[in-house]
Amino acid sequence: MTVVLRSPQELRSWRKQQKGSVGFVPTMGALHSGHEELLKQARKNNDVVVLSIFVNPTQFNDPKDLEKYPKTWDADLAMAEANKVDAIFYPRYDEMYPDSYRYKVTENSYSNLLDGAHRPGHFDGVLSVVMKLFNVVAPTRAYFGEKDFQQMTLIQGMVESFFMDLEVVPVPTVREEDGLAKSSRNVRLTSTERMQAPAIYKAITESQTADEAAERLTAQGFIVDYVTDVGTRRFVAARLGDVRLIDNVQI
Repeated sequence: MTVVLRSPQELRSWRKQQKGSVGFVPTMGALHSGHEELLKQARKNNDVVVLSIFVNPTQFNDPKDLEKYPKTWDADLAMAEANKVDAIFYPRYDEMYPDSYRYKVTENSYSNLLDGAHRPGHFDGVLSVVMKLFNVVAPTRAYFGEKDFQQMTLIQGMVESFFMDLEVVPVPTVREEDGLAKSSRNVRLTSTERMQAPAIYKAITESQTADEAAERLTAQGFIVDYVTDVGTRRFVAARLGDVRLIDNVQI
């Protein structure tokens, strides 16, 4: 039976009663098979599994994007129970931000590249809420998908910089059969856009350079925010209609 906890105080009280390792999967809900893979990894390697569902307003630089973010509580709960999640942390905004976001966590280098350059304040919101969640859940391990590779790297850096006692576990991107990276935003694509969307993965894997990939996507009707090679990875963010999709691959 999966217990649902609504406040940090409830979770901390419950957490004190748990024994052994705790695997933690932080999400904004609208769970899909990519999230399910995180839950499976957490269940496989830990005594206790905690899932959080919190649509975090501070990481949305576009209020319309926040309004449109899908909410699928019944399906999320069913997935949690099917994967033997012990507890869901499902807090309210005022419980997570009693200070009304006066205090925040900021990284001043890598967060200004890629998505950070196109979404001002986004990673401040991500890092701030994740630190809050880590402090409340006190996990042994936390699981993050490589689809959000920049986010995952920043969280790993935060954990190291603040001497936080947990392991950040990367999990490879889960894809549809046609290559499209699983994302909660995919449900907002029209049927025509859904047919176009796999071109993102094809462009970044088949093109010789990032510029070539960007040109291919632009020619196919995408509005490209960036296609950039950083180290040994190629990153992309592109829009179809009003849906912004991101991906990255090893090159």
